[in-house]
Amino acid sequence: MPIHLNIIDAVSDPGKFGRANEDRAGYNNHAAFVLDGATGLGDQQFMDGYGSDAAWMAEFAMERLTRDWQAGIDIRELVRRISTDAREVFFATAGEQPRYAWPLAAFAALNAVDGGVTFTGLGDSAVYLLHDDGRSEFLAARPDAFEREQTAARAHLERIGGMGGASSIVNDPTTLADLRKSREGQNTPGGRGWSFGLVPEVADHLTSQEIAMSGGATAIICSDGLVDLVALYHAYDAGSLIRRAATAGLKSLIAELRRFEREIDPNALQYPRFKQSDDTTALLLRIEKT
Repeated sequence: MPIHLNIIDAVSDPGKFGRANEDRAGYNNHAAFVLDGATGLGDQQFMDGYGSDAAWMAEFAMERLTRDWQAGIDIRELVRRISTDAREVFFATAGEQPRYAWPLAAFAALNAVDGGVTFTGLGDSAVYLLHDDGRSEFLAARPDAFEREQTAARAHLERIGGMGGASSIVNDPTTLADLRKSREGQNTPGGRGWSFGLVPEVADHLTSQEIAMSGGATAIICSDGLVDLVALYHAYDAGSLIRRAATAGLKSLIAELRRFEREIDPNALQYPRFKQSDDTTALLLRIEKT
């Protein structure tokens, strides 16, 4: 029985006015996905016209996935080709750079295939799924990433005493050095995980999971900004998050998220994080068997 992915709503909101939105979302007849460019840790920007190298990486991957991820395509080989091409383009402009300056992005997707649905992911973008029979699911390539980031952010915030009115603690020298060290280990064997970027071998580390479908379902595909409503602020669980989006729209969730970030805890002491507000992108969709 064929599966159809029908987009109901979409939103992409930058974390800070005037700063590049490093998230992207895309979809076609067979797949829907979100990409979350990782905050750059280099000393300069190399790819002009996008606001940041991370935004360029997310845009590059989004355009290729939207165009080329068609029925029957091996997503691992497609990710390998996109990563190879992105590497060539970036190095042709930037030359050799330390690994912490290489742009990368988290990735989460749903793909209709052979009468079913598959989750595919890299990094900390995620999918929330509410089946029509009431079952709910949370899917992410690195489900432990959210707790790990909160723990790391808490340690840095306790050391410096909060954000102190800044929008990010990344510019603190010790914090930046630690983040760079962690980023150096990204996309390396035995490192801190794999993300969409300039390393073709990342294709071998894609998380892929077939979703058992007994009927229809409603899903949210999102960057980790929206995940914070569940994993950090504990305002929702998977099911209630989707129900809220389906009845009030994704923009209502963005408004709640920004209230936590900018009004309830602007200094990040109650809810530890590296940035006051994060870029947030989400797709709300129906999965139907027809």
